[in-house]
Amino acid sequence: MTSKVDEALGYEQARDELIEVVRRLEAGGTTLEESLALWERGEELAKVCRRWLEGARARLDAALAEDSGEQEEGKDTGSGSE
Repeated sequence: MTSKVDEALGYEQARDELIEVVRRLEAGGTTLEESLALWERGEELAKVCRRWLEGARARLDAALAEDSGEQEEGKDTGSGSE
Protein backbone atom coordinates (compact mmCIF):
# COMPACT_ATOMS: atom_id res chain seq x y z
CA MET A 1 0.00 0.00 0.00
CA THR A 2 1.20 3.49 -0.76
CA SER A 3 0.85 6.29 1.73
CA LYS A 4 -1.03 9.52 1.14
CA VAL A 5 2.34 11.26 0.83
CA ASP A 6 3.36 8.87 -1.97
CA GLU A 7 0.05 9.46 -3.74
CA ALA A 8 0.75 13.20 -3.70
CA LEU A 9 4.17 12.76 -5.32
CA GLY A 10 4.46 13.89 -8.88
CA TYR A 11 5.96 11.56 -11.46
CA GLU A 12 9.26 13.43 -11.63
CA GLN A 13 9.61 13.52 -7.84
CA ALA A 14 8.94 9.79 -7.52
CA ARG A 15 11.26 8.99 -10.42
CA ASP A 16 14.09 11.09 -8.99
CA GLU A 17 13.75 9.51 -5.55
CA LEU A 18 13.64 6.05 -7.15
CA ILE A 19 16.87 6.82 -9.02
CA GLU A 20 18.49 7.79 -5.72
CA VAL A 21 17.26 4.60 -4.03
CA VAL A 22 18.68 2.47 -6.85
CA ARG A 23 21.98 4.37 -6.71
CA ARG A 24 22.27 3.73 -2.97
CA LEU A 25 21.46 0.05 -3.36
CA GLU A 26 23.98 -0.36 -6.17
CA ALA A 27 26.67 1.44 -4.19
CA GLY A 28 26.38 -1.05 -1.37
CA GLY A 29 27.75 -0.39 2.09
CA THR A 30 24.35 -0.57 3.78
CA THR A 31 23.19 -3.06 6.35
CA LEU A 32 20.72 -5.76 5.43
CA GLU A 33 17.97 -3.88 7.26
CA GLU A 34 18.80 -0.63 5.44
CA SER A 35 18.92 -2.45 2.11
CA LEU A 36 15.52 -4.02 2.72
CA ALA A 37 14.04 -0.64 3.67
CA LEU A 38 15.50 0.90 0.52
CA TRP A 39 14.14 -1.95 -1.60
CA GLU A 40 10.66 -1.54 -0.12
CA ARG A 41 10.80 2.21 -0.70
CA GLY A 42 11.88 1.59 -4.28
CA GLU A 43 8.93 -0.74 -4.83
CA GLU A 44 6.52 1.92 -3.55
CA LEU A 45 8.09 4.60 -5.73
CA ALA A 46 7.92 2.31 -8.76
CA LYS A 47 4.18 1.85 -8.11
CA VAL A 48 3.69 5.62 -7.99
CA CYS A 49 5.56 6.01 -11.29
CA ARG A 50 3.59 3.17 -12.86
CA ARG A 51 0.26 4.78 -11.86
CA TRP A 52 1.34 8.10 -13.38
CA LEU A 53 2.41 6.40 -16.59
CA GLU A 54 -0.78 4.34 -16.81
CA GLY A 55 -2.81 7.51 -16.30
CA ALA A 56 -0.86 9.28 -19.02
CA ARG A 57 -1.37 6.30 -21.36
CA ALA A 58 -5.12 6.33 -20.71
CA ARG A 59 -5.32 10.05 -21.43
CA LEU A 60 -3.31 9.63 -24.63
CA ASP A 61 -5.46 6.69 -25.75
CA ALA A 62 -8.62 8.70 -25.06
CA ALA A 63 -7.31 11.68 -27.02
CA LEU A 64 -6.32 9.46 -29.94
CA ALA A 65 -9.71 7.73 -29.91
CA GLU A 66 -11.47 11.10 -29.85
CA ASP A 67 -9.36 12.36 -32.73
CA SER A 68 -10.00 9.17 -34.68
CA GLY A 69 -13.75 9.48 -34.06
CA GLU A 70 -13.76 13.07 -35.30
CA GLN A 71 -11.90 12.04 -38.45
CA GLU A 72 -14.42 9.26 -39.10
CA GLU A 73 -17.32 11.70 -38.68
CA GLY A 74 -15.68 14.06 -41.18
CA LYS A 75 -15.43 11.26 -43.72
CA ASP A 76 -19.09 10.26 -43.30
CA THR A 77 -20.54 13.76 -43.58
CA GLY A 78 -18.38 14.88 -46.50
CA SER A 79 -19.06 12.02 -48.89
CA GLY A 80 -22.68 12.77 -49.90
CA SER A 81 -22.50 16.50 -50.66
CA GLU A 82 -21.85 16.29 -54.40
